[in-house]
Amino acid sequence: MENTKVKAEVLNDLIEINNDRIAGYERAIEELDDANTDLAALFRDMIQESRNYNMELISEVQKTGAEIEEGTTASGKIYRAWMDVKAMFTGSDRKSVLASCEGGEDAAQKAYKMAIEENELAPDTLALIQKQKASLKLSHDKIKALRDSEV
Repeated sequence: MENTKVKAEVLNDLIEINNDRIAGYERAIEELDDANTDLAALFRDMIQESRNYNMELISEVQKTGAEIEEGTTASGKIYRAWMDVKAMFTGSDRKSVLASCEGGEDAAQKAYKMAIEENELAPDTLALIQKQKASLKLSHDKIKALRDSEV
């Protein structure tokens, strides 16, 4: 059965992953040239998606009485997703930016998968994490399809 400390740790790790995702997409927007307004708009949507997920996760952490993580995964234990991705940016062409973003989306998927598989969570917590993971998978697939369409 889930204990409060484990639940708070898992949720805080996912908050950090979403903070990494926000930072990664903010960085990606900075890397884009002015001709890529479509990608900038998509990345802003993904930033908002992670902010919304964080609000849900924060609400769950508050129920445990634990402190809420506000940083990124620089010291997190699940996965250091976007920190590594940010270092990979090599230019502002669409394909390299999308490839870097896809790597970050892969990392987010891995973090959510680990949260689901490696912890005994209450059904309501598990359902929330599974719902977010499924939605993030759609974002991952959108980024991958865009990257694959680039020549």
